[in-house]
Amino acid sequence: MNTTAEKLADLRKKLELAQEPAGEAGVAKRAKKGIPSARERIDMLLDPGSFVEIGALMRNPFIKDSLYGDGVVVGHGLVDGRPVAVFSHDQTVYGGSVGEIFGRKVSAVLEHAAKIGCPVVGIQDSGGARVQEAVVSLAWYANLALLTEPLSGMVPQISIILGNCAGGAVYQPINTDVVVAVESAHMFVTGPKVLKEVTGEDVSLEELGGVYNQAEYGNIHHVAKDERDAFNWVREYLSFMPLSCQEQPPVINPGLEPELTDTDRELNAIMPDSDNAGYDMHEILLRIFDDGDFHEFGAASGKNIICGFARVDGHAVGVVANQPLVYAGSLDARASDKASHFVRLCDAFDLPLVYVVDTPGFMPGVEEEKVGVIKRGGRLLFAFVEATVPKVTVVVRKSYGGGYAAMGSKQLGADINLAWPTARIAVMGAESAVSLIGGRQIAAAPEDQRDAIRKQMIDFYNATVATPWVAAERGYVDAVIEPATTRLEIRRAMKLLRDKKLQRNPRKHHLLPL
Repeated sequence: MNTTAEKLADLRKKLELAQEPAGEAGVAKRAKKGIPSARERIDMLLDPGSFVEIGALMRNPFIKDSLYGDGVVVGHGLVDGRPVAVFSHDQTVYGGSVGEIFGRKVSAVLEHAAKIGCPVVGIQDSGGARVQEAVVSLAWYANLALLTEPLSGMVPQISIILGNCAGGAVYQPINTDVVVAVESAHMFVTGPKVLKEVTGEDVSLEELGGVYNQAEYGNIHHVAKDERDAFNWVREYLSFMPLSCQEQPPVINPGLEPELTDTDRELNAIMPDSDNAGYDMHEILLRIFDDGDFHEFGAASGKNIICGFARVDGHAVGVVANQPLVYAGSLDARASDKASHFVRLCDAFDLPLVYVVDTPGFMPGVEEEKVGVIKRGGRLLFAFVEATVPKVTVVVRKSYGGGYAAMGSKQLGADINLAWPTARIAVMGAESAVSLIGGRQIAAAPEDQRDAIRKQMIDFYNATVATPWVAAERGYVDAVIEPATTRLEIRRAMKLLRDKKLQRNPRKHHLLPL
């Protein structure tokens, strides 16, 4: 092979083989599973024609007949014209398991992302550690964890679970910012077969690692119907994110609707007259941000709190809101975990926070105490205090007890606090307060008058105590606003706070309650 033509032919042959390292058997395996190739998945994520592959011809030189790629495709490309680093497991090569060359390739793409400051998307479909390579596989898993940590909070890191991921193949994704999974995927530390052998537990694949169960546990932040839906969700997510913590997110369509609209005016009639009537908080959120655009985060877990991304005058913000349709919007341990992670994610990438409040407080009960609602609720307060980004709070109805403090109170460090006239800010609701402070008086009254006296006390409490006026008089609320003006008031607040800077005391790190 001495001529240039022969060498070019050899190159083309090797590159063609690298495209399908497992040959016809690999194509048949994918066809049986009904899944795209690793490169087709990358193409679904990236802008057409933008992918530049790195290391297509890498393989293990010490293993006879080793396959090109070693089970992973890596490189970089563009999403909406912005750079993104990407790696995609190849199920047809060693089951997408981690070996030495696999580890070297993923490490290289993580280092590339750190150098240029761009997001990393990992497309996960892996059997975990490669048994044949023993401790070498484990060593590279540890090395990937080592490289993931310095990227955390520096660039966005997203994991997409598309198959059955076990062991190390779930520990690496769980340490990224966002985990997205398709409905057919599974993730677990140990699979059902090994579990039965080791512990005797007989459990189905779905029960052990089904994505809806894992989403409910808080391990998955979005469940997609299929792969196309997963990639579209990630592309939209990236549109709210900066390339790195040194950059700002793209500004999209600023200056739209500078005056009150009919949609704004609908807010004046959206709140039920009854304090105990439920309504969907999404109906408010869709009216107070740009274009009714809301990209929800963690919808399947902690449904009593809503987290997601929106835009204010074209600028990306993070939104945390109570959901009155679930547990009346009360806070519990799982919702606190979800919101704490989301707040820290927004703060890491300099996204301002908007809190929309309607909560009776923290969920009481023995079960909540058992699962650590004190510590996990404490994280929510801690995360909000730690955040240095602009913070705006809008109280639309109930703001009782610990819920008042945790949901963006002025005393917790919110910059601007607004309230609707329907706001009820107090230690507790009227029914509980009357039972506590008026119980003796009611008990002493004639039996046929007790209900009337109780109702009179409740009405008095609601009219004089559980109102926005007491908080406004003391400066705990900066303004009581007409609901219809909320979108424009948030816009004014964010413009006022755009140059906010807050310096922290030097220290190694704080001690988040874990």
